[in-house]
Amino acid sequence: MPNAVITGANRGIGLELTKQLLAKGWDVYALCRHSSDELNESNAKVVTKVDVGNPDALPNALAKIKDVKIDLLINNAGVLGKDSIDEWDPHTIEHQFRVNALGPLLVTQVLLEQLKKGAKVAHITSRMGSLADNASGGYYGYRMSKAALNAVGVSMANDLKERGIAVALLHPGYVQTEMVSYGGDISAEDAASRLLDRIEDLNLNNTGSFWHSNGEILPW
Repeated sequence: MPNAVITGANRGIGLELTKQLLAKGWDVYALCRHSSDELNESNAKVVTKVDVGNPDALPNALAKIKDVKIDLLINNAGVLGKDSIDEWDPHTIEHQFRVNALGPLLVTQVLLEQLKKGAKVAHITSRMGSLADNASGGYYGYRMSKAALNAVGVSMANDLKERGIAVALLHPGYVQTEMVSYGGDISAEDAASRLLDRIEDLNLNNTGSFWHSNGEILPW
């Protein structure tokens, strides 16, 4: 069976990605800070106390899966702050950077030697990280951190291509999850299904692309 590693797998998109990959016959290593009843009831191999926003503790946390050969790594864990030009907190902005941008980079670096040749890395980013697409402003920390993640993904695609590893930057859509108080326009189940379609389409010819889960190429 192929092996997938997913961060932030205890709820929302991460949980749905876990369930759908399990249904396709994958072994899934579901990483999270704290598990959930629904995740525990799945057949995933649950690994708790994985905080991608804590770089000092991350290597030890990921050592729990050090013997796993990885076919697919999905960096899904993320946080959303609502800082504006008038109301902001530098600590909140820094936390978003640690989780949304630095976290995926460090997780991939720590697990790098476990990625098989031909493996795929998917970063769950956001079109809010697009400079060209920003017509509404606000959300400074979130936008900045996702733009930084996009930069990480493009560099990673270039660095890993010679190893046969393809990298995607994927916007799931406006998804009905706890992060947005369930105010989205697409269910987590549908978003996960579309994301897996994009991952299926990922190869070394389109590595480093910034995709909407519906297949649209997004502007930087």
